[in-house]
Amino acid sequence: MQEYLQFYINGEWVNPASPATLDVINPATEAAFARISMGGAADVDKAVAAAVAAFDSFSKTAVAERVELLSAILAEYAKRYDEIATAISTEMGAPIWLSKAAQAAMGQAHFATTLGILKDFPWQEKKGKYLLRREPVGVCGLITPWNWPINQIACKVAPALAAGCTMVLKPSEVAPVNGIILAEVLHAAGVPAGVFNLVNGDGPSVGAAMSSHDDIHMMSFTGSTRAGIEVARASAASVKRVAQELGGKSANIVLEDADLEQAVSSGVNAIFQNSGQSCNAPTRMLVPAGAHSQALEIAKRTAEGAKPGDPFADGTTMGPVVSEVQFDKIQGLIQKGIDEGAELVCGGTGRPDGLNAGYFVKPTVFGNVSNDMTIAREEIFGPVLSILPYTDEAQAIEIANDTPYGLSGYVQSGSVDHALEVAAQIRTGNVHINGSGPDLNAPFGGYKQSGNGREWGDLGFEEFLETKAVFVPKA
Repeated sequence: MQEYLQFYINGEWVNPASPATLDVINPATEAAFARISMGGAADVDKAVAAAVAAFDSFSKTAVAERVELLSAILAEYAKRYDEIATAISTEMGAPIWLSKAAQAAMGQAHFATTLGILKDFPWQEKKGKYLLRREPVGVCGLITPWNWPINQIACKVAPALAAGCTMVLKPSEVAPVNGIILAEVLHAAGVPAGVFNLVNGDGPSVGAAMSSHDDIHMMSFTGSTRAGIEVARASAASVKRVAQELGGKSANIVLEDADLEQAVSSGVNAIFQNSGQSCNAPTRMLVPAGAHSQALEIAKRTAEGAKPGDPFADGTTMGPVVSEVQFDKIQGLIQKGIDEGAELVCGGTGRPDGLNAGYFVKPTVFGNVSNDMTIAREEIFGPVLSILPYTDEAQAIEIANDTPYGLSGYVQSGSVDHALEVAAQIRTGNVHINGSGPDLNAPFGGYKQSGNGREWGDLGFEEFLETKAVFVPKA
């Protein structure tokens, strides 16, 4: 059992104000493999005080100093890369190949992308009769989830550091070890004391104390819409900035002129990657009614090729979901789909054959889903795909937008111009056409209940800045 019983505050590892611990569970075995301390308001107060004290000097550092700092962080991150990937696979269940190729890689990539932005960022511009200045927003509270843990930590910590902000991070208590390793990386890279602080804990104790703290100037939160509402509510009294990346129920519109085999098989595989635990996963596949039966055949064949199993075993394509709570929620929603009359194409309740322990979920596909069914409305956050038939393109767009969420969208077409016409009508923060992947320089975030603000790239960097107009007398 590994023990991580201290918090990183003011450049040191310190004991919590009150002893309380939580076991960290390996979801592939259901056994505890680590133990962390759980913090509270007193620990948050101490971390915020350190961040406040460090802000005056760190906010005034030269850009060249911060460039050097981010470069040092990247060098130290590279030394711990495999350890970070292993921690992620152990604590949240991603196959080790995915942790190395994407999970750990995204953390590294956010620091590298931010470094590039920092080198050329226009901190002051002459605008007619005034100067437009960009300045760090202040002390930032960062709350991150377990599904892409180091990705979400890095896409907040990197721009905050580059902007000259100081911060307190609460990583997910479900998958905290990668965040602890990152704290060690930042310390080794020479991040000044008090600039970065880490307090482990849960939302009701640590998260609420951060959100309501008068000396935190910005909250950056990634997680469920329900929890995001609580962060916003607690932040309102101090009128702090709140940036949120929340849930999703993204539609994948397969148009009449798409390559059906390619579109359906790639959409199915996208759902099963990371065991469906991605907020932007294309969980609603919309197909022409005339092609519905064929689409179900392709989806079934593709799903049967998935190989759930030990995240560290060769050939595993899908690990477990993260926890018993998550497993039970997904099982309940699969049963709800069956009860409400959706066609179970493959998968269903229970564990996959041969897996008698661990939070493994059967790769599941439903057909003949209508958009008023629970599985089409709620974010399942598991390897469950709903396929919905549509009669014409206008109805497909209507169904895609008929959701409280608006994080991502997907369009498949034989014509990029045609896909662009449809993409323009989808109310989401980003749209992927014909399998196009993400770009870390592009903004990431959503419409409606998928959040506000943006992460990644220039716009993500600017979330951590204040804008000041300085009026200059005529010469």
